[in-house]
Amino acid sequence: MVYAAEAQRNHHLSGDGAFTKRCHQWIEERTGCARALLTHSCTSALDMAALLLDIKSGDEVIVPSYTFVSTANAFVLRGAVPVFVDIREDTLNLDEKLIEDAITTRTRAIVPVHYAGVSCEMDSMMAIAGRHDLKVVEDAAQGIMAGYKNRALGAIGDLGSFSFHETKNIISGEGGSLLVRDAELVQRAEIMREKGTDRGRFFRGEVDKYTWQDVGSSFLPNEITAAFLWAQLEEAQQITSERMAIWRRYHQMLEPLERQGLLRRPIVPADCQHNGHMYYVLLAPEIDRQQVLNGLKQNGIGAVFHYVPLHSSPGGRRYGRAHGELALTTSLSQRLVRLPMWFGLSESQQARVCEVLTALLKK
Repeated sequence: MVYAAEAQRNHHLSGDGAFTKRCHQWIEERTGCARALLTHSCTSALDMAALLLDIKSGDEVIVPSYTFVSTANAFVLRGAVPVFVDIREDTLNLDEKLIEDAITTRTRAIVPVHYAGVSCEMDSMMAIAGRHDLKVVEDAAQGIMAGYKNRALGAIGDLGSFSFHETKNIISGEGGSLLVRDAELVQRAEIMREKGTDRGRFFRGEVDKYTWQDVGSSFLPNEITAAFLWAQLEEAQQITSERMAIWRRYHQMLEPLERQGLLRRPIVPADCQHNGHMYYVLLAPEIDRQQVLNGLKQNGIGAVFHYVPLHSSPGGRRYGRAHGELALTTSLSQRLVRLPMWFGLSESQQARVCEVLTALLKK
């Protein structure tokens, strides 16, 4: 509230004020990207990425099916076809071993999604992109404060995106950021974000007036949103440390159920530095997930499943195509349960979740 009041006193409530600049600088310093630009949402950051890559009708973009609709929609809006590729069994991320076979002469980009803040195998994906002259757009909606081989997620590909939606680790209610690694794309990204004008250059004194230069739209969040976000970014390390402690407690408490074959806990490869975004379990195939969810709900525990795979959705069938059977995407998505996870979740609350879950699974 203090920062929101300060933003009001600054008499600058529209985008790109003092708090927006602080947020930009924090993201750039934390990730090493050439430019960070706050947006209304991660969705709009992905929309900007599709614009920057000049995605056109008939182009193809390789995406996982196990993701939120925005990952595909940003490119569908430009007329492209999302090509859905299966996920890995361990991380539930896009399987890098299947990408090359899905590439055609129309492929323009690879869009890895870092599920649960655990990185995709980025070295392999960047190498594939290099061999085929493709761009890589990281959907790091869940990936702030996470890394891959000590590189920040969102800044490894050519373009990246963060989400600051209220369901994420660092929040501003709604909000996101585009991360630009390629310095040659920075000026065009700024123009697109400012409705296609060079307004940013005008305010920096680089031109004597601003005018329409390129396609674009209004992607700027207001200063109140940026002020709220800045307060969160200042506490990002503490928030992440607390979430990691909660994640580790779940992991320890649920180890006996994994040993008994009733569920599988998340797997984090050694090269990945995750951020404790969520804790999920994969129930054994013979267990009825809906019965488990109903039982948790009856005990006052709000556990949920996650995505319905895009390739099986009406929109996915209409606008995209599946590469292969996507057997793991289908089977794993039907077994996944997300457990309650928020900053401040107490050890006793976690113990209660695990106690009820254990009783349900042993039935």
